Amino acid sequence: MKPITEIAAALGIEPAHLEPYGNWKAKLSLESFVGKPRRGKLVLVSAITPTPAGEGKTTTSVGLAQGLAKIGVHSAVALREPSLGPVFGMKGGGAGGGASEILPVHDINMHFNGDFHAVSSAHNLLAALVDNHLHFGSPSGLDPRRVSWKRVIDMNERALRDIVIGLGGRTEGVPRESGFDITAASEVMAILCLAEGVADLKARLGRIVVGYRNDLSPVTAADMNAVGAMAALLRDAVKPNLVQSTEGVPAFVHGGPFANIAHGTNTINATKAALAYADMVITEGGFAFDLGAEKFFDINCGYAGFSPACTVLVATIRALKMHGGVPLTEVSKPNVDAMMKGVANMEKHLESIKKFGQQAVVAINHFPTDTDEEVAALKAHCAKLGVPAEVAKSFAVGGDGVTDLARVVKGVVDGVKEPSYKPLYDWNASIETKITTIAREIYGAKGVDFTAKGAKDMKALEKNGFGKLPICMAKTQYSLSDDATKLGRPSDFTITVREIQLAAGAGFVVPITGEIMRMPGLPKEPLAGKFDLTEKGEITLAK
Repeated sequence: MKPITEIAAALGIEPAHLEPYGNWKAKLSLESFVGKPRRGKLVLVSAITPTPAGEGKTTTSVGLAQGLAKIGVHSAVALREPSLGPVFGMKGGGAGGGASEILPVHDINMHFNGDFHAVSSAHNLLAALVDNHLHFGSPSGLDPRRVSWKRVIDMNERALRDIVIGLGGRTEGVPRESGFDITAASEVMAILCLAEGVADLKARLGRIVVGYRNDLSPVTAADMNAVGAMAALLRDAVKPNLVQSTEGVPAFVHGGPFANIAHGTNTINATKAALAYADMVITEGGFAFDLGAEKFFDINCGYAGFSPACTVLVATIRALKMHGGVPLTEVSKPNVDAMMKGVANMEKHLESIKKFGQQAVVAINHFPTDTDEEVAALKAHCAKLGVPAEVAKSFAVGGDGVTDLARVVKGVVDGVKEPSYKPLYDWNASIETKITTIAREIYGAKGVDFTAKGAKDMKALEKNGFGKLPICMAKTQYSLSDDATKLGRPSDFTITVREIQLAAGAGFVVPITGEIMRMPGLPKEPLAGKFDLTEKGEITLAK
């Protein structure tokens, strides 16, 4: 690794705007990029519907940025921070992999510059103030039965989804049902990622709805007099983090919302900082295009004014074989026929990219088990669709293994003088219209069913003036439908919205579909069991 001061100097960031956290990490002052013109163009990286292990979107994003640097492009990457839930659950980390990682990898995977802790603390401070408010008679009129603000923890912990608090007597608070969400699903995390500057941060924090009065009017964080203290806890967390890739490419890593239960993109601040100092910036939307990328266009771009010049769709041959009916235990075996059956899933995501007026490029994230015949068949099929496709050997080789993809992406970006995109829906449409549009156009559903609670929530939101907000769907990442078992390109299905939650401060509403939960659980054999600490203080992860 290079000292972080060298990475900053290569970008042209003045030393006065750099706040080092040791030798390899730093935060940037807001003044370093606020008001600075956008120098670079933005490339969004998304993916097909993934296997449980993921399809290497972050690894490909880092590899692409390194590949661009290899061909002479002044590039950078803007990514999310990993959550401890997946780190200790199924993935073991979220900083890329192999020759295309962001470094220092274990620092980024755990406690990275304190941002997640700050979000958790600010969120839970508000929860404490709410219960304290109830304990002293609820002067705002907040109904204890209608408190919607839960607590958060940055861990997968199913036992905390539904709990009872306030037990133990009259001095211990007001007994009521509550629960925990994972920190990545916190509205405070979404606010951190969407806020531009301290004033916007505080305004959004003040709009958080913590519950309702008997007349169903909302009670906010501002009513709890919580905004100043919450903002104080987020003082440093609001500043973007600067690190580097394995090949010294600058990486702006900041914010960590999941894309299946939140909006799934790094902070607006980090992307704006990267665009101020690099000629081409790679960012990603979490999970597949139907989740993170749709939300990037319909939420992030709407608030921040971003317009990607190109969208890269990551596909793996192993995932395509899974969508073609091959069990996960068999996807490493050659099977061109199954792969070609599975391309229907990729085709749907490519169609969705076009709906936003974007030019697509397919990145074939290469695995050692991929055969030349499979790669050739997939590239030929993409050519028939009129979409360029190149193999990316990001994990094994690094930037040198992604130069062909980098040249194609650069060619597309150079051909776009004024990047633009076409929103999928009008924010001013009804909530039902917006949800139905996403379900039909992006998922391929024939319609949407609202449970009694979902319909009631929708009516209440519109009555209280929240009907003009964009939509942040909470849906399984393992299928285009809301049923994780329906692989490939499902048809003739409906999406069921069982409830709709409000994130007034973040500025969107969250329809909850299928069995999706805002607090995941750990798998039967968590990867936590493979972590260790050596006598020299080095964190290790057994393979």
